[in-house]
Amino acid sequence: MLCYFVLLAFLLVFIIELVLSIVLINTIENNARERVASVGHEVESQAKIPFALEGCIKRNRREGFITVLANEEWEIVAPEDYDESIDVYSMLKDRIIVNEGVGFSEVYRSGKTINYTSKILFNGKPHYIVVTYSVAFIRDTVNNLHLYMIIVGVSVLGVAFLISFVFSRKLTSGLKTMSDTAVRFAKGDYTVEFFNADYKELAQLSDTMNYVRDEVKKSEDFQREILANVTHDLKTPLTMIKAYASMIREISGDDKEKREKHLQVIIDEADRLTGLVNDVLSVSKLQANMTEINPKVINLTELVYAIINKFGYLQESKGYSLMVDIEPNLYTRADEEKISQVIYNLLGNAANYTGEDKTVYISLKSGLDGKRIKFTVRDTGKGIAKEDLPEIWNRYYRVKENHTRPVKGTGLGLSIVKAILENHSFDYGVDSEPGKGSTFWIDFPSVPADIQ
Repeated sequence: MLCYFVLLAFLLVFIIELVLSIVLINTIENNARERVASVGHEVESQAKIPFALEGCIKRNRREGFITVLANEEWEIVAPEDYDESIDVYSMLKDRIIVNEGVGFSEVYRSGKTINYTSKILFNGKPHYIVVTYSVAFIRDTVNNLHLYMIIVGVSVLGVAFLISFVFSRKLTSGLKTMSDTAVRFAKGDYTVEFFNADYKELAQLSDTMNYVRDEVKKSEDFQREILANVTHDLKTPLTMIKAYASMIREISGDDKEKREKHLQVIIDEADRLTGLVNDVLSVSKLQANMTEINPKVINLTELVYAIINKFGYLQESKGYSLMVDIEPNLYTRADEEKISQVIYNLLGNAANYTGEDKTVYISLKSGLDGKRIKFTVRDTGKGIAKEDLPEIWNRYYRVKENHTRPVKGTGLGLSIVKAILENHSFDYGVDSEPGKGSTFWIDFPSVPADIQ
C-alpha cells in the first residue's frame, strides 16, 4: 500500500511539473515575442523624430534588445556605435522581407534569438529595422525554474512518503487487528469484539462484522436448541413405543382390550414422530424455497370454520372457549393446503398459551376498502416481552414459561407459518404485551369469488 501511495504522489508531481514546464516555457517565450515586437514598434515611432532614435536604441540595449536600422544596401544607419559582429543581412535574407512593401513587419525565432523585422521609410527611403533578443535568458530562467520544481518535487515526494507511511501503517494496523479478530471468530470465539474508530469505512465494517458475529452466535445457539428439542421430541415417543411394545409382549398380549389400548398409544406416538419429521422437512423446504406454491381462489370463511371444527375436542374435553367473529363469504387467492396449515398452527399456538380462562378469540374481517381481509387469533396468556417478539418466529423458539400444551406440537409451528406467508408475500405479525396476551394477525388480499 505504501508503494502505491508513493507511486501516486510521484505521478502527480511529475504531471504537475511537466504541465508547468510547458506552460511556463510557452508563456515566457510569448512574453518575449510581445516585448520584442513592442520594442520594434517603439523604434519605428522614434525613427520619425530627429535625434530620438539613438536614445531609444541605447535604452533598449540595456534591457538586452539589440536594435539596428539599415538601408537597402545593408549599410547600418543606426546606432552610431554599431557592433559589426551582428550580420543584419543574415537575419533578413531568409525572411523575404526584401520583396515586401513598406509597412511589413514580422516576429520570428531564429536559432537562439527572437527577432523583429520591419520595413519603414526613413528620410524618404526604405530602410530595415531589426530587433533581436537572445533566448539565453529564457533558457536560464527555464533552467532555474526546473531546478526549483525539482527541489519542490523532491520535497513533496518526501512529505508524501512520510504521510503515506504514517497513513498506511495506521490503516494496515487496523486491518491487521480486524484480520486477527476474524481468525479468532472463525475458530469459534464468539466473545471477540470488532472495533475500529479511525476510519468511517472500517468502523462500518466493524459494525457489520459484529452483527455477523451476533447472528452466527445466535444460529449456533439455535442449532444447539434445535438439537436438544429434536432429541427430546424423538426420545419421548420412542421410549413410549418401546415401553408399550414390551407391555404388549409381556402383559397384554392375550388381553384384547388392554392390547388395543396399548397399540393405540404406539400408533399415537408413531403419528407424533411422523408429525415431527414432516414439520422439520416442511420448514426446511419452505425456507429453502423448495416447496411449490399452487394458489387458487378459496373461500377463506369456510376454510377457517373447517379448521376451528378440528379444535372442537378442546371445548368438549378441556373446557376451552373459542370466541368467533367471522364475516361470511370472504375470498382470497392462496395455496389452500398451506394456508390451512398456517391457520391450524396459529390456533394451536393460541390454545397452548392462552390464560386461565382457556379462551381464544378468532376474527376474520374485511377491510374498510374491501381490498384486504384481516385474520386475527388472540389469546389471554401472559404475553410476550418486546425483546422476544422478533425471536418467536425462529425454529424451536419458545418463551421460557410454564404452560400446558393441550395441542401437541413440535416447536416449529410459527417457523412454518413465517415461511409459508413469506412465500405468499402476505403481511403478518404479532402484537403483544406482558400480562395482556398476544394477537397474531395475517393480512390476506381480497378477491371476487368468480376470479380464477
